[in-house]
Amino acid sequence: MTAEPSADGTVDFDAAVEERLTEIEASLLRAAEADTALVTEAAQHVIAAGGKRFRPLLVVLASSFGPRHDPEAVVKAASVVELTHVASLYHDDVMDEAVLRRGSPSANDRWGNTVAILVGDYLFARASDLVAELGPEYVSLQARTFARLVQGQIAETVGPSDGDDPLQHYLDVLAGKTGALIATSALFGAMVADADPDVQQRLARFGEEIGLVFQLSDDIIDITSDDTGKTPGTDLREGIPTLPTLLLRGYDAPGDRDLRRRLDGDLHDDAALAEVLAELRSHPVIDEARAQVGKRAEAARALLDPLPTGPAKEALVELCDTVVTRTA
Repeated sequence: MTAEPSADGTVDFDAAVEERLTEIEASLLRAAEADTALVTEAAQHVIAAGGKRFRPLLVVLASSFGPRHDPEAVVKAASVVELTHVASLYHDDVMDEAVLRRGSPSANDRWGNTVAILVGDYLFARASDLVAELGPEYVSLQARTFARLVQGQIAETVGPSDGDDPLQHYLDVLAGKTGALIATSALFGAMVADADPDVQQRLARFGEEIGLVFQLSDDIIDITSDDTGKTPGTDLREGIPTLPTLLLRGYDAPGDRDLRRRLDGDLHDDAALAEVLAELRSHPVIDEARAQVGKRAEAARALLDPLPTGPAKEALVELCDTVVTRTA
């Protein structure tokens, strides 16, 4: 990374990270350009709406744990994982019949399902083009990651088999749908930096664990926050299992049984959804879910203990706190 030296002669790490993320943002928009104005507009739609850029940030931070300094490769690797993520959002929104994405109309709502699906495919293709420039090892890892992502989506669509623990099935789905790509984000960064193989694998394990924490935190936010850029209770309305609703199965008071019955019913009526949301927000299951997320964040933090001390490690440790306490 390059950044202006601070007064004491050290590099301002935060400024260096922000500089790289700015470069990645420009790279994403360039990668989404197409031969026609329509495809370019649709492909840049979700990117231009912004986002947390969690995966690119992990690439950048992990690239600090090795001796090699290659800003161009860092930007490419980060662009690959974020393009893959954004492409999956186009497909997710079609499957979920979402109308909002990051506070703006979803692509499927604006251009229709067919265009949204094809634009997602286009972004996957652009990610494949970029990853080929990094080398065969990166291509292979990207392909294996994509396979896990798809299998996770299929497992979610099909649901648990008879005798399966629904919560464990859900965690396995998240490991494929979310954890795999976040693990690859951290691993890509470490690979670009030529980090020690043990460090690479530790960062990949951290990425998968913090990815689960990130998604489980989203499960809570979907219920508790009105500031996510998505319609609150979208997962509830679509009958998608989440950590709080799965944990609710363990509560058996009469009011809990009635709440489960309504959760399993039709929540397309706004008033019915609002009522269920209000009850869940005040239910002890939210505190239980938060406790589980906090426990997993501590497990992720423990994976960082053997890594060299420095601003990159400090930023990853802070990330463990941020994903637990965020509200949007």
